[in-house]
Amino acid sequence: MPEPGRDTLDIRTPEGVVFSIGLAGPVSRFLAWFIDVLCVTAVIQVFTTVLAGFAVISFDLAGAICIIAYVVVQTGYNATLEWFWRGQTVGKRLMRLRVMDAGGMKLRFSQVALRNLLRPVDSLPILYEVGGIALLTSRRRQRLGDMVSGTVVVRLPAAILPDTHRLFPDRYNSLRAYPHLEARLRRRLTHREASIAVDALLRRDEMESSARVALFSEMADHFKSVQPFPEEALFGLSDEQVVREMVSSLFADRPA
Repeated sequence: MPEPGRDTLDIRTPEGVVFSIGLAGPVSRFLAWFIDVLCVTAVIQVFTTVLAGFAVISFDLAGAICIIAYVVVQTGYNATLEWFWRGQTVGKRLMRLRVMDAGGMKLRFSQVALRNLLRPVDSLPILYEVGGIALLTSRRRQRLGDMVSGTVVVRLPAAILPDTHRLFPDRYNSLRAYPHLEARLRRRLTHREASIAVDALLRRDEMESSARVALFSEMADHFKSVQPFPEEALFGLSDEQVVREMVSSLFADRPA
C-alpha cells in the first residue's frame, strides 16, 4: 500500500519491501507544462498553415476544421504521449517527470484518459489556478485530475550506476550471448524499474525466504513480459538469477 508524504511516495509491496519515490513539485510541473504548451502551439500552427488553403474554398469550412484540429490536438497531445511514452510527454521527459499509478501498479489507459479529460477543470480560471491550489494542498502533490484518476507525478532520479560487483561478482551472464535482446531490454525498461530491481537484489538477504521467492518471481515475470528471451538463455536459472542476469545486462559495461 502507498504511504503518502509531502515529498515522497512510499510504496510497500505485499512482501513488505518499501520503495520511496520522489514526488514532482509545482515548479518542475509548471516548466513541463510550459514546454508542452509550446509543443501544442507549434503543432496547431502547422495545422493552421496546412488548412489555410481551405479558406479559398470556404472560409467557414476552414474555420470549422481549424477549431476541430485545435480541440483534437489540445486534448489528445497529453493523453496520447502519456500512454505511449509510459507516463511522459515532451515536457515531462525533458524535466525528468513521469505519471504513475498512486499505488505503484501499472498505469492504465483509463487513468491517463481521465486525468486529461479533467485538465480543463484544473486549468480554471486561468493558468491552472484550480490545479495549482490542489497540488499545493494535496499530501501527494496531486491536481484534481490526479486525485480522481488515482495518479501521481514523480521525479525520475538521475541515472546512477550501481555497484554491480556486489550483485554478481565475476559471474558469467548467459544473456551476453544475445546482445540485440539486451539492447531492447535497455530501451524498454524504465530507470525506475531497473532501480527497484537493483534495490531488491541489494536487500535480498534482509527478506524472509517466502517473501524473497515471491518477490523475485513477480519481478522475473515482469522482466520477461517486457522483453521475452529464448528459453535456452534462461534455462536452469531461478527467478532471482533471472533478475540478476537482466540487471547485469542493464548496467554492466555501460559508460558512466
